Amino acid sequence: MSTPAPVEHALIKTSYGEMTIAFWPDVAPKTVENFKQLANAKFYDGTAFHRIIKGFMIQGGCPNTRKGETGMPGTGGPGHKVKAEFNAKSHVRGVISMARSSHPDSAGSQFFICHGDAKFLDRQYTAFGQLVKGDDVLERIATVPTTGGGGGEKSTPIDRIEVESITIVPAS
Repeated sequence: MSTPAPVEHALIKTSYGEMTIAFWPDVAPKTVENFKQLANAKFYDGTAFHRIIKGFMIQGGCPNTRKGETGMPGTGGPGHKVKAEFNAKSHVRGVISMARSSHPDSAGSQFFICHGDAKFLDRQYTAFGQLVKGDDVLERIATVPTTGGGGGEKSTPIDRIEVESITIVPAS
């Protein structure tokens, strides 16, 4: 009989406060592992939430959002892709899911946290965890004034919201 893997959380420290995510390795094991590996490699440190749509989601995880980077925010990744793990978990407030292009298997490092009900994304994006602490921080970030953005979306935050670090910690 094998011992179950320890339950871990992701502590997302931002310039607006801290959020804690509980993972769902039972429905998205490769996605959870990819996120943990990137966090442990400090990939997310110094990036920013670059796309915010109040009532929908906040998106981060793009390396092009680091200070001094010249690539377009929202187009960067870790240099690899993760096969989609669509599942029955619903995209509701606090759920973390992988951002991707139109190709289902194009997720890499970018993720989003739902600010509102986004059930229209169910079984089309890989949901891999749930906010267990820091809903007030999600609210503060999601309600930051936005401007510009592609296609008239006006989803670019006026203020930089930095992801100072993402640390994998034992569940408390």
